[in-house]
Amino acid sequence: MLDFKTCNAARLRRDPSFDGKFFTAVSTTRIYCRPVCPAKHSLAKNVSYYPTSAAAERAGYRPCLRCRPETAPFCAAWNGTRTTVERALRLIEEGALDVGNVNDLADRLGVGARHLSRLFAKHIGASPLQTAQTLRIGRAKKLLDTTTLPITEVAFQAGFGSVRRFNATFSKLYGRSPSSIRKPNR
Repeated sequence: MLDFKTCNAARLRRDPSFDGKFFTAVSTTRIYCRPVCPAKHSLAKNVSYYPTSAAAERAGYRPCLRCRPETAPFCAAWNGTRTTVERALRLIEEGALDVGNVNDLADRLGVGARHLSRLFAKHIGASPLQTAQTLRIGRAKKLLDTTTLPITEVAFQAGFGSVRRFNATFSKLYGRSPSSIRKPNR
């Protein structure tokens, strides 16, 4: 956290380079703001600073209705729907669609399955299932290149539910069988 003097100077200048780096809380109004808030400046003796909007809210302050500090840069709300997609991608990489379906993933994210598919189309250009399939194929390709595991084991470790599905997906993408991709010295 920045010191009081630095924060106060940035607040008085309404310096946009500090936006999202700290939040100004005013004890007389019990409101907290961003440093760029257009509201009239409060006296320094009535002001305290917090590193996050959550910290200010925890201290009993409510967000300003003019500058909307809860949507400050670098917070999840500022990134909007991209944050939901990023969370979904992390869960998919961890195997959420290897053991579940898109409805389960959407439930974990607090959105509907159709909305999640629309977000993926907008931000990724592919559906959640297509994204998961691409990740699975990537894991399988890496296992084929770096290990001597049998094809069956590669399929299951990569996240495929069956060898038949693995072979079909691999053949569709590469036009070859998984065993033909494996390096000859393996």
